[in-house]
Amino acid sequence: MKAFILAAGLGTRLRSLGLNLPKVMVPIGGKPLLQHHIELLRRQGVGEFIINLHHLSERITSYFSDGGAFGVKITYSLEPELLGTAGAVKKMEAELRGSTFLLLYGDNLCRFDVTTLAEFHCAHRALATIGLWESPEPWTGGVVETDADGRVLRFVEKPDRKEVSTNLINAGIYLLEPAVLDAIPAGKFCDFGRDLFPKLLTQGKDLYAMKPNAYVQDIGTPERLAKAQRDYESWQR
Repeated sequence: MKAFILAAGLGTRLRSLGLNLPKVMVPIGGKPLLQHHIELLRRQGVGEFIINLHHLSERITSYFSDGGAFGVKITYSLEPELLGTAGAVKKMEAELRGSTFLLLYGDNLCRFDVTTLAEFHCAHRALATIGLWESPEPWTGGVVETDADGRVLRFVEKPDRKEVSTNLINAGIYLLEPAVLDAIPAGKFCDFGRDLFPKLLTQGKDLYAMKPNAYVQDIGTPERLAKAQRDYESWQR
């Protein structure tokens, strides 16, 4: 299985800490967040990665190179202009057409079991499976409503607080079939949460979601980064 890691985030809100870095290169526990992702997935048998780049891309490529030093193979996709989470995937369509692939939002510190997600995905013959997590502030993310079997009924990106009916939100972890690429416009900005998932639901496609035994923590603000760092330190005790 290949993994696509979205790594084009600017990290604008972290610059108050003096961190002029791509968001995925922010250090946690002495190494970049992106390295945590690669090591987590490599331990679970993922050996090929595609990583999209934008802001200060050389900071990423000079550190990871072709991935050989980390026991993996890395292909990079430079985006002079941001294409959105789904547009970034469409750009690398040729490399992703072969089989089911994993997509990971690179700006979250996370721990999860790929096998659990893959077994659910295969059992439901899903076009896309969305990993979920319980959020204390669900209105800040993509709220996902499902039926008892896990079929997605509704996906709303950052809804009004009054419209929130569940605390389960998009964890930024997906398993996707290559056929999902057909629904993404080429060369245009397209976002999974705001554009693609609502479109697929309108078309009646098989979108499913499940809550794996996962830890997910966004690191996009100084406060959230501090929490991620504290959590990581607690794992090492």
